Amino acid sequence: VCKELTNFGKDDFTSLSMVLYSRKFPSGTFEQISHLVKEVVSLTEACCAEGADPDCYDNRTSALSAKSCDSDSPFPVHPGTAECCTQEGLERKLCMAALKHQPQEFPTYVEPSNDEICEAFRKDPKEFANQFMYEYSINYGQAPLPLLVSYTKSYLSMVGSCCTSSSPTVCFLKERLQIKHLSLLTIMSNRICSQYAAYEKEKSRLSHLIKLAQKAPTANLEDVLPLAEDVTTILSKCCGSTSEDCMAKELPEHTVKICDNLSTKNDKFRDCCQERTPMDIFMCVYFTPATQPPELPEVALPTSKDVCGKGNTKAMDRYTFELSRRTDVPEVFLSKILEPTFKSLGECCDSKDPAVCFDAKVPQLKEELSSFIDKGHELCADYSENTFTEYKKKLTERLRAKLPDAPDTELEELVEKRSDFASKCCSINSPPLYCDA
Repeated sequence: VCKELTNFGKDDFTSLSMVLYSRKFPSGTFEQISHLVKEVVSLTEACCAEGADPDCYDNRTSALSAKSCDSDSPFPVHPGTAECCTQEGLERKLCMAALKHQPQEFPTYVEPSNDEICEAFRKDPKEFANQFMYEYSINYGQAPLPLLVSYTKSYLSMVGSCCTSSSPTVCFLKERLQIKHLSLLTIMSNRICSQYAAYEKEKSRLSHLIKLAQKAPTANLEDVLPLAEDVTTILSKCCGSTSEDCMAKELPEHTVKICDNLSTKNDKFRDCCQERTPMDIFMCVYFTPATQPPELPEVALPTSKDVCGKGNTKAMDRYTFELSRRTDVPEVFLSKILEPTFKSLGECCDSKDPAVCFDAKVPQLKEELSSFIDKGHELCADYSENTFTEYKKKLTERLRAKLPDAPDTELEELVEKRSDFASKCCSINSPPLYCDA
């Protein structure tokens, strides 16, 4: 921290801390985060000053973690803080440093109008800057830290220029175009890194394989699998990276591979690959919906020889690919059911006779898989083909037929509940944590 304080200077160090702690504590209030930032900056200044006591940092951070454990602590609280507070000294500090909030899957940030921005900025430029960094960072906190810092800095610089210019509207228009690329990169990085944070590496790879198979069901596994692996490698490298250009460099390279592998296999991908910039191509591919699955024979679960054989790790990937391109049930459903299915098959490989274990388990696993997929079809029926109003109308008719004796109020409540679920979990990029729960 002393190095950062020296390199950045106090103002930039304070801004960095504001972004850092807002994304670390997305459920903290502005007051709580501001309080924490103030304490951290003050202790860093004191302990990095020339001639400071060598134990200064250790003592002050211990006092800070003790204060965090007080019942009337002014700081934001993590889920898990209480457990850390049962520990002492360095263990407690390390425990607190390792705490993480779950990704914020539904950003609620709404940018104010130009007039509102300038009014708030003129009233108190410093307060406006802090409030913006807080609001933006709690909403897009899974974007890599350097990207967040870079975007908030560019945004505040735009506000500073435009709110003092003679024609703010023209200025905002021009400046927003300048930072559009950075803004999109930050928002998209937040989306894909949120999913990566929720799924972690292996499940994330599986999830990308499912989505690509559903978007391009006529492609081959050999076209799709390297892309799922490539994007997962990028996320593992860039989401936690301190290098500012990690995403900016890696995503365009990934889009080249997408276009090489899939633009000749699928019209939607061909259209996406006509977009002007790599970022536009990436967004187009990301938001491409699932394609109507082709008519294909049913796919069989892998055998014990496929799964347990040496050097045969592709069996699960092939099954995932084949199943996904045959069904348009959203990825959150398929990921949820495939994980325990594969775990169950993997356990057979450790048994005395894997083939016998497979024979016993496979019929039951097939039954569970197909009933879960049917449930997914039922919950998401009509959602992607209709406008939301049309969808609700059809849902009401379906439920009315299914529950002819239900009172109107009960039916309305059910329609609200089911349509809310569908709007969050029936599209190709549904938020995994919310939908899993």
